[in-house]
Amino acid sequence: MTYILPFILVLGVVVFVHELGHFLAAKRLGIKVLKFQLGFNPTIFSIRRGDTEYSIGALPLGGYVKMAGENPDEDRQGHPEEFLSRTKWERFQVLVMGPVMNVVLAYLLTIVILYQGVRVPAYDDRPVDVGAVAANSAAAAADIRPGDRIVSVGSRTVETWEEFSLLTAGRANQDTDFGVMRDGTLRTVTFKVGAAKDSSWEIGDSGLLPDVHPVIPAVIAGEPAEKSGIKAGDIVTAVNGQRITLASELRRVIGASAGREITVSLLRDGTPVDVRATPVDRDNRGVLGIHLADETKEIKPSFVQALGLSAEKNVQYAGLIVTTLAGLFTRETSPKQLMGPIAIAQLSGESAAAGWLAILGLMASISLNLGLLNLMPIPMLDGGHITIMALEGVARRDFSMKVKEKMLFVGLVLLVSLMVTVIYNDLTRISWIERLMPWR
Repeated sequence: MTYILPFILVLGVVVFVHELGHFLAAKRLGIKVLKFQLGFNPTIFSIRRGDTEYSIGALPLGGYVKMAGENPDEDRQGHPEEFLSRTKWERFQVLVMGPVMNVVLAYLLTIVILYQGVRVPAYDDRPVDVGAVAANSAAAAADIRPGDRIVSVGSRTVETWEEFSLLTAGRANQDTDFGVMRDGTLRTVTFKVGAAKDSSWEIGDSGLLPDVHPVIPAVIAGEPAEKSGIKAGDIVTAVNGQRITLASELRRVIGASAGREITVSLLRDGTPVDVRATPVDRDNRGVLGIHLADETKEIKPSFVQALGLSAEKNVQYAGLIVTTLAGLFTRETSPKQLMGPIAIAQLSGESAAAGWLAILGLMASISLNLGLLNLMPIPMLDGGHITIMALEGVARRDFSMKVKEKMLFVGLVLLVSLMVTVIYNDLTRISWIERLMPWR
């Protein structure tokens, strides 16, 4: 239930809003709507109001709006209430409103999230100046050094660490060109982006880190950190001479040092301080007794500012989604990046545990993805039907049923292939199932 209820909530709202777009557009144009259903059959609840049956299916994986005269095989009377009897422009309005409503939902949810105030990494809006390069990484082998500035990833210009992180996240295990500025000279460096080792998702890890260090917001009384003189507010710069950039790195180093003395290099009120401490062994893991946090800052826009910032963020994420989808065809994006219902359920459960803002954030992300995915020119999707109508408009004639059936068959094959891929990806993220796959 930890995953199921949040999953039903997240997907239910996103699908409802999508189908509501089709429903409202059809009603506005006077097209008869026979059925509005959330979920797939078997139907567990149904009620009729006027000409429309409103129902809920047992499988919460989608939904649909059934309109009069939308099936070419049906006998039509040419009545204005029939979908296929309306003009192409009117049918376009009905088809496009589902994706449009998803984009609008993502925009509105992002406004709510931003207006509440969010904490983001302090370096997110800074230029991509390299503070450290992970040892033994492909970036280090490619001779990228601290002080270099990354100005492009692939064919995309990057101006901030946030843009850089979003672009590299989708390039796990992919050879990628990086524009590198050093001493005023621009050069292109190519290396394979790695994959994050501590995640079940195939997230790209470039091995390049910003010029930041983790902060110690609190020290637990009686623990080794307090006894060694570590204080709240200290900034950790290195352990045993090894530079520390993120809190996750420091946790790994401390965890692997149980019972062994380490030298912790700190900045205290701007002054360098070295402290020796010995992590205690607890459950086979070293513990110093400190709380850790990455350097962050709070964004707290006014309502008007949130309107503009939400638009900016959604345009940015939409561009990334389009690039990722296009990369599936150009082979720049690994199919392993795709996720299906199992992964969405897992993310829903994790987001629910993190709070309602995290749930809204996931809902906004899925809604934007669903809206843009449905606009792809694949038969059976809204975008596919729109594309067929556009081609008919260019040809100035309607295609025969035989031609349309072939187009829809191609779309079906693509969608089935996509579903098989995402379900396979989901299963490989479950450790005990992955162990049953000897080829992995």
